[in-house]
Amino acid sequence: MLTDPTQNVDSRRVFVIAGPAMLANLTTPLLGVVSTGAIGQLGDPALLGGVALAAVAFDCVFWLFSFLRAATVAFTAQALGAGDGVEIRAVLIRALWLAALIGALLIALRAPLAALIFNLMGGSEAATTAAKSYFHIRLWSAAFMLGNYVILGWLVGLARTGIALGIQVGVNLLNMVLTVVFVLWLRWGIEGAAYATVIAETVGFGGGLGVARALLGRDHRVPRAQLLDRARWRQMLVVNRDIMIRTAALIGAFLFFTAQGARAGDQVLAANAVLYNFLMIGSFFLDGLANAAEQLCGQTFGARDRARFAQAVRLVLAWSVGFGVAVSLIFLAAGDRLIDIITTSPEVRLAARQFMWLAALAPACGVLAYCFDGVFIGASWARDMRNLMVTAFAVYIAAWYALAPWGNAGLWIAFLIFLLARGFLQAIRYPVLLRATFAPG
Repeated sequence: MLTDPTQNVDSRRVFVIAGPAMLANLTTPLLGVVSTGAIGQLGDPALLGGVALAAVAFDCVFWLFSFLRAATVAFTAQALGAGDGVEIRAVLIRALWLAALIGALLIALRAPLAALIFNLMGGSEAATTAAKSYFHIRLWSAAFMLGNYVILGWLVGLARTGIALGIQVGVNLLNMVLTVVFVLWLRWGIEGAAYATVIAETVGFGGGLGVARALLGRDHRVPRAQLLDRARWRQMLVVNRDIMIRTAALIGAFLFFTAQGARAGDQVLAANAVLYNFLMIGSFFLDGLANAAEQLCGQTFGARDRARFAQAVRLVLAWSVGFGVAVSLIFLAAGDRLIDIITTSPEVRLAARQFMWLAALAPACGVLAYCFDGVFIGASWARDMRNLMVTAFAVYIAAWYALAPWGNAGLWIAFLIFLLARGFLQAIRYPVLLRATFAPG
């Protein structure tokens, strides 16, 4: 199971990890398309609105707990680099226990959570009722979905991203098939889409556990003392806390962007929603490379090998710059056509074209942010990542207030400044942390 921690860090290793992650990212939006399409065939706008509201709610709730995946990648890769097979097993078990606890709490609090989230979102009564119905059913899969975060993170930490891709794609495909069957054939409505997700996440978790057991082989035991080690639990919880705060600030930035667009009117809101796809497409590639940074930096960190750690950072950064700039150039050249594919509304097309060049710059502006997020997670520099994210968020809000007279263009420029601030702050902090982490003695 263990990868040789002495092997070279090169571009091939980067893409052995990043390639499957990119493919997994590219397949994920298909699930949303199928779910929306299936509900749309029922001809009830309230149901379609309910799916949209519920999707935003779940994105926020589960994105907040994505620290389970990120921290598991880091600790698994570090144990792999250190050649500690027992700790590799212990990391998985501790993280699954934490996922089960959080999942149980979310299920217990589902009623007040639904009331709080959907009252804040302010949808119509019919759409909110449909969204709450979907929310209450789907939340029963919380522990399994969070458990999948852990297992996928554990596999990435072991550089088994091909297997992680297979599980993620399998879950999404099963979800799509069941959604079509339950919604269109059995006519279960929005509840059918929720049941499809619950079943797919549960099956995916069971399959992931089977894969983990097969990789561990016969000896999957962990000494009780090591599993319950107070220092390791404290380290895991502190890192998870810091990543959670960082993620909350990131969610806040996206919600602020959406809210300001909404206040500018439906046409601007729709245009920003179309252009948001530029951000998402760019993130598919950059996030895949960030996965490579998490694993390679975590493994070389665990092996206490400064030279290979720095080499991993240089390689991932170089490839991130290449992909980020290339995607931005493609958007600048073909953005108008992409807008026409996404929407048929002449008014929205016209509004989106006004700000297209700003959205097209997002992948290039986000290169440092994505790359160093992966580096900081792999090295467990979570406290610094948290502090720098909060600082970048403050820069973002200040930039928006300064640029508010420019309207939606000012909002987009402020967001690009946010991406640049995240990346440059981490890039400036990186040499200091590198020296401190690998200092002799």
